[in-house]
Amino acid sequence: MLLTQLEVSRLPTDWSAALPLVRHLATYGLTFSHRVSFLVGENGSGKSTLVEAIADVCGINSEGGKAGTKYASTGAPSPLGEVLDVELTAMGLELLRGPRRKRRGFFLRAETLFNLGQNVSGMHGFWEDDLTEQSHGEGFFTVLDRMVSGPGLYLMDEPEAALSFQSCLRLIGLMHRVSREGGQVICATHSPILASLPGAQIIELGEHGIRTTEWEKLQLVDDWRRFLAKPDFYLRYVVESD
Repeated sequence: MLLTQLEVSRLPTDWSAALPLVRHLATYGLTFSHRVSFLVGENGSGKSTLVEAIADVCGINSEGGKAGTKYASTGAPSPLGEVLDVELTAMGLELLRGPRRKRRGFFLRAETLFNLGQNVSGMHGFWEDDLTEQSHGEGFFTVLDRMVSGPGLYLMDEPEAALSFQSCLRLIGLMHRVSREGGQVICATHSPILASLPGAQIIELGEHGIRTTEWEKLQLVDDWRRFLAKPDFYLRYVVESD
C-alpha cells in the first residue's frame, strides 16, 4: 500500500464543502484497505472531485498526467485538495514525495486524455504512439499499458468511458496485475464490470456520505440487473410512444 488514509482538516471554501462525502471525511476520514479501490456513486456524489483532490495532494497532475509534472495543469490545487490530508506508507513517501524523477504515479482522466496526448505523446517517459491515429479505446490502452505498471499510485476517473465490454475485462486484468506488482489503484467508476474485480475495496458515495460495501449490494449492480432483465419496464418512462 502507498496511501492508507484520507482526512479533511477543515471544510473547503467552495461548493464541495456541501458534499456529504466531504463532511464524512471531516468527521470520520476514509481508510484504503486494499490495493484496488473503486469509488462508486451517482453523478454529483463527488467521485471525480475526490480523485482530483487526491491527485493534487499526491503531486500528480489533477488534469491528468504523471507524478512530478504539471503538463497542462492549472497550477493551483482544488479547494478540496488544499484541505485534504493523506497518510502515506514508507513506500508511498518514497514513490510520491521522493526525488522527482523517481516518482511513480499517474492519473488517467477520461475527459482530458486527448489533450494530454497532444502535449506528451512521443516525449521521454510517456508513449510513442500518436493517439490521434487510434480509436478512443485503443488510445486508452496505449496510455494504460505504458503508464500503469509496477509500484506506484494510479488514479483513474471513469476509464470505462471509451471501453467496450471486452476492454473493461482487459482493464480488470491490468488492475489485478498492477496490484500484484506492488501498485495501488483508486478508480472512480460507473461500471459494474470494473467494480467486480475480486478482492477490491468498494466505496460507495451518496447522501449517506461514504461507506464500504460489497459488489452484490451496490445499487448500480441492482439497477443494471433489473434493466437487462426487463428494459421495457424502464424505457416506457423515457421514450414516448407513437
